[in-house]
Amino acid sequence: MAREMEKLGGGGGGVPSEDDDDDEEMEVKEEEEEDDDDGGGGGDSISQLFLHVDVSKPGREESLHFLCGLYPDAVGIHSVCLRPKTGANGVGRASAIAKYQGRVFQELDQKVRDAFHLYIEARGINEKLFAFLQAWLYVKDHRNLMRWFKSVGAFINEQKTA
Repeated sequence: MAREMEKLGGGGGGVPSEDDDDDEEMEVKEEEEEDDDDGGGGGDSISQLFLHVDVSKPGREESLHFLCGLYPDAVGIHSVCLRPKTGANGVGRASAIAKYQGRVFQELDQKVRDAFHLYIEARGINEKLFAFLQAWLYVKDHRNLMRWFKSVGAFINEQKTA
């Protein structure tokens, strides 16, 4: 299940940045992986999150896209690529498929991988984000559930008008 967090600008609120670059903009989307130890589908705890982090700059047609695994005690980068920015209507990603996406992240030199980790950590993408997102997702899910109960209750209690 994918959810989108608000756009986060460097220097504004949201994800903190040690290198506050007012021209830089970040968009973070997450997907959660739920634990299902009991096999019954009732698992409620989040064991890991997958983050799609797009870092863009004004005047550039591309953004730097990171696919990361976020865990309670670590962040792992799965891939990094430059790709066209997405417009409000989703236009821009189709042409990225044909473009060279770079090497598999694990095949990059260790110093290059470390540099990418430092880059995203400076923008607030680190293991400390896990607890925040976990709580944020719980609150969001709870609000959505309450809205759903209200809608279902209104439907059931609605009087027939014939």
